Amino acid sequence: MVDAHTSRLCVQIIRSHFGPLTAEVASTLLTRGRLSFAQLLRYSDAGVRSKQRSVRAAVLVLVQHNVLWHAQSEEEGEVFEVNVEECLMRLRFGRFLYLTEELFGKAAMEIVQLIMDHGKLRPPDILEKLHLAGSHDVKTIAVYQQALHRLVSGCYLKPSTMLSHISPRDKQIQYEAEEKAKVTGIPTAKELRQMKEAALARLKREEEEAEKVGLKRKVKDPPGHRSSKKAKTVEEVEEVDDNVHFRLNYEKYNIHIRNALIVKAAGERFNSGAARVLEATLKVTESNQKKLTDTKTGPISIANILMQFTDEDDLSSGLVYSSSKKTSLPNCVKDYLGLLSSADNPSPAGKAAAFTSFLNSKVQVEFEVIGSRLRQRVLEAMTLEKHGTAGVRIVRLLLEMGKMDEKQVAKTVMMAPKDIRPLLTALATDAFISMQEVPKSADRNPTRTFYLWYVDLQKAYSVLLCNLYKTLYNIGARRQSESEGAEIKAVLEKRERIDVIQDESLLSRLERELLKDWQEKQERLVVLEMRVEESVFVLRDMGVFGINDD
Repeated sequence: MVDAHTSRLCVQIIRSHFGPLTAEVASTLLTRGRLSFAQLLRYSDAGVRSKQRSVRAAVLVLVQHNVLWHAQSEEEGEVFEVNVEECLMRLRFGRFLYLTEELFGKAAMEIVQLIMDHGKLRPPDILEKLHLAGSHDVKTIAVYQQALHRLVSGCYLKPSTMLSHISPRDKQIQYEAEEKAKVTGIPTAKELRQMKEAALARLKREEEEAEKVGLKRKVKDPPGHRSSKKAKTVEEVEEVDDNVHFRLNYEKYNIHIRNALIVKAAGERFNSGAARVLEATLKVTESNQKKLTDTKTGPISIANILMQFTDEDDLSSGLVYSSSKKTSLPNCVKDYLGLLSSADNPSPAGKAAAFTSFLNSKVQVEFEVIGSRLRQRVLEAMTLEKHGTAGVRIVRLLLEMGKMDEKQVAKTVMMAPKDIRPLLTALATDAFISMQEVPKSADRNPTRTFYLWYVDLQKAYSVLLCNLYKTLYNIGARRQSESEGAEIKAVLEKRERIDVIQDESLLSRLERELLKDWQEKQERLVVLEMRVEESVFVLRDMGVFGINDD
């Protein structure tokens, strides 16, 4: 079960992508939890006439687009559950298309867009949708086949298997039960932990094996080759399996978004030269970055980083040297890596502010450290917006010092107790800080109890994430409201006419001004949505290490 704001956002996304009937089915599942088809049919209000057929079609659409999990339950048979993460990821589809075109070209973007529209497709189906099946244009077909091969080999597309339609939580519970059945008697805490680790390892191993399919090796006959016993070498090529259904691998795209955020943060912290060096460092290992759960990149040599630059690149403008002589590119890169690794500050504070670790001429980008710092920056930005600089001072103090009582906080931030008390209460109300009670006696008398303030990062991030989902829902509702006004609705309908598409001068001056104003509002809402979604990415997708923040 998810909270109300996340549920409303998911229903809004499904309504905009699939229509109101499908949104009603998703709303029922999000409100009541996992249900069988008979229960879903009973609780949903998808219409009276042909209700069973409508609900069945909605379920098939959501399963095809990976928005629904389905599993076998011993009590109720097959049950359905909404995959919330998959649903929320649809907000990034526009950015995924932009990244695909930037990395692989227009042909790859068209393939990805087709898969987004259909959920999952086989290679022959992709060619058919592109109207290339049976075509004699060999060159165009080769371009799309090559683009598809690059997407699959680069893990931007992954095979859709039976395992991807079952909730990982169900599989984990099943595997833990199987491990528990092997133990006689009551298991100890250590044995329970080992069972959980074994179940997670088995689940991860199955996922990795399932994703290995999709590419197959085929013997390639050279041009003019004749079958004879004289052929000593056999050349094999790798091609995409036509019998496998492919879907988008969101994690690979999220890695690009994460790297872009890290480079942007380095540019804001230092300068554009440091950002370019860090971007080159990430680009060296980009093909090997498969999971967002990686705490750091593999070791990278400076020689590999230098290969990402040309002789014309000048990085010395962002550094100040005592000599007026132009510094060589390798020295500039080494100096920037020293800055990024906080080599001038080997204290714990310097390590916490580093982007890379630099040891034995090998460089590693610290994803865990950077993610923790970016999440705290989002927390401080939200605190500044709601409670001003005084609230940020208190949050930073508690993050650095740990638990403190009201008098210590007032003394350290140099504020009067009468001013600090309502501010602490307001911060606690918004979950930016929390309170810990420490009783002096067993009766827990309030007069003999210490009240210590501290920052519970997990609680703060969860509440912030919930508020950001609420903001995204409000942005979507505002966008829909702007398009449903009587005047703008009539203009939008008129714009869709064939004669108006061919000749825009058929629109009056007032209609063109109204349409321009509407487009400006839509653009501002899109920019706002992208900024909020960026904060969501930092808190949720880069928050895989959040348990170690405090």
